[in-house]
Amino acid sequence: MKDFAAIDFETANFERTSVCSVGVVIYKDGKKVDEFYSLIKPEPEYYNYQCMNVHGLTAKDTENAPVFPDVWKQIEPKIEGLPLVAHNKTFDESCLKAVFRVYQMDYPDYEFYCTCVASRKVWPEGHHNLDIIAARCGYNLTNHHHALADAEACAAIALQIL
Repeated sequence: MKDFAAIDFETANFERTSVCSVGVVIYKDGKKVDEFYSLIKPEPEYYNYQCMNVHGLTAKDTENAPVFPDVWKQIEPKIEGLPLVAHNKTFDESCLKAVFRVYQMDYPDYEFYCTCVASRKVWPEGHHNLDIIAARCGYNLTNHHHALADAEACAAIALQIL
């Protein structure tokens, strides 16, 4: 796979609609051509301890952040015509669909690939966490659970095994 957009969301709480940050990295012909990162005002707008402990974001970080539709208006033209790739497609795709629903936006039925599923086929044994698989692909993920860093790691994996 040479043309794709790797995407990662972080959530404020256990509601899939509560995306609080997004990272997107765009590749064409196997070369990185663009990236995008934004904080997002989550819906519902509260943070739970477990999520804050994972990514370090708090309500103070997103109190003046744009809402999802405004962020997506910036992302949409960048990813037009590209398949999306996530390390845990089940999570990221469900977040995207949920937030589209909550804002009553028409979901364009994006083509989605999963580097986690692909990594299980390549390396059937062991753990398949993003940082572990990224390292196997030669990428050192130093800022795990930052949406842009995780999207970069996912892209590195996609270039190697998709």
